[in-house]
Amino acid sequence: MLKEHALLWSWLNILNKKRYNALCEVYGNLDAASDQIDSEMLKGLGCRPDTIIKTLNRLEEFDAKNYAKELSRRNIHLYSIEDDDYPQILLSTEDHPVFLYIKGALEVLSQPLISIVGTRKMSSYGHRVVESFVPPIIRSSFGTVSGLAMGIDTSVATQTIESGGKTIAVLAHGLSKVFPRVNANLANNIISSGGVIVSEFPLDQTPDKYTFPARNRIIAGLGLATLVIEAGKKSRALLTADIALGYGREVFAVPGQLFDPGFAGCHRFIAEEKARLAQSPESMLKYIGVHMTESNSKSKFSTINPNESSLWNVLTTMPKRTGDLIDQSGLDTGTLTATLTIMELQGAVQNIGNGQWIRA
Repeated sequence: MLKEHALLWSWLNILNKKRYNALCEVYGNLDAASDQIDSEMLKGLGCRPDTIIKTLNRLEEFDAKNYAKELSRRNIHLYSIEDDDYPQILLSTEDHPVFLYIKGALEVLSQPLISIVGTRKMSSYGHRVVESFVPPIIRSSFGTVSGLAMGIDTSVATQTIESGGKTIAVLAHGLSKVFPRVNANLANNIISSGGVIVSEFPLDQTPDKYTFPARNRIIAGLGLATLVIEAGKKSRALLTADIALGYGREVFAVPGQLFDPGFAGCHRFIAEEKARLAQSPESMLKYIGVHMTESNSKSKFSTINPNESSLWNVLTTMPKRTGDLIDQSGLDTGTLTATLTIMELQGAVQNIGNGQWIRA
């Protein structure tokens, strides 16, 4: 059941991590702070006069029961940083959102993800790059993250679904509507294919100049790495890449023709060594720890042996140590060793050294 204080503070839409910490330090928790909201509190949080007036008006309008009912009707779930289900990878960023509205399969946020960004004015070359990079990313057990804008975002989400993968769309507005409207069907397809639509904003929030930078930090925060496919000199995609760098994440950029202004941003990031050159999906994935084989995950391993089946289900193209395989498969050391040997002879698994195994 949704906590009323979480509904309230997410509805007011004024809390960042710094303000959340300040409230908890003074009042102990958000629940206790909920009864103390007034102009002096908001001023103490650093809210501008116009924000204070807007917030107090929203406080008067708030109806917890109706808001909870509306979220339920739309199959939207609200999570806060106080919840165990809040995505752990976001918690590692210092400015993670206090609240997340999520529609779709929450578990997708726990799988390895690569954020892919780029221009809204996608070229045919940019589209070909998406078609080249996304399928191997999906076959390597990664999902993708983008912003559901036109251009690269739309192409990434579409290609991910067509490749049988899961994609996350992070929106710069509330989940009551989809902007651009032409992508409403794509948003539905993302959810029906097992993906997720995410926003930190209340349902009625419309796109604004400040919501896009806020959205970009979530895109950067969810990905283990960020790939810039096509970005001009002043592309907003570069802002997302800069945020990812600030989080200590790897950034990759795809080169274009030397004099193509649509790739000037990519070339600058590569030249300044802010981004690694993304020559191919295989080279990028190998750098972040995925060992690709010629067959990769295209191969279908079928077995009636329960031990082999248990082991196959926990193996991916990301290296896993023997100890982790024991914990995750439930097999004892002897059984695991024997099963790995048999599966290696069958060409199903590969020992890459140092006690680490991957799907072959």
